[in-house]
Amino acid sequence: MARGRGSGRGAKAAKAPAKAKAKSGRATPKPVGRYTPPVPKDKKVSPPWVPALMFTCLLLGMVIIISNYLNVLPGGTKNAYLFVGLGLITAGFVTATQYR
Repeated sequence: MARGRGSGRGAKAAKAPAKAKAKSGRATPKPVGRYTPPVPKDKKVSPPWVPALMFTCLLLGMVIIISNYLNVLPGGTKNAYLFVGLGLITAGFVTATQYR
């Protein structure tokens, strides 16, 4: 016969100590210890050109780098094209950090 938890001869009755409720009937929450900043009343919104600029820089940089490796840009494969493409991708990432 399987016994449940707390059943048996030597088991003590697990009773929680009786705590008095607050007079209003509401319990106050315990402080967590973490600071949660309040939600700002004026929510900042980015203009619509910010994500457009971000995606344009990212895609154009990617197209320039791929075109350089496919040797379709004038002058053949040059490191200058790679630097321009990487610069555009970096500008896209920097613009992405400004999006709200």
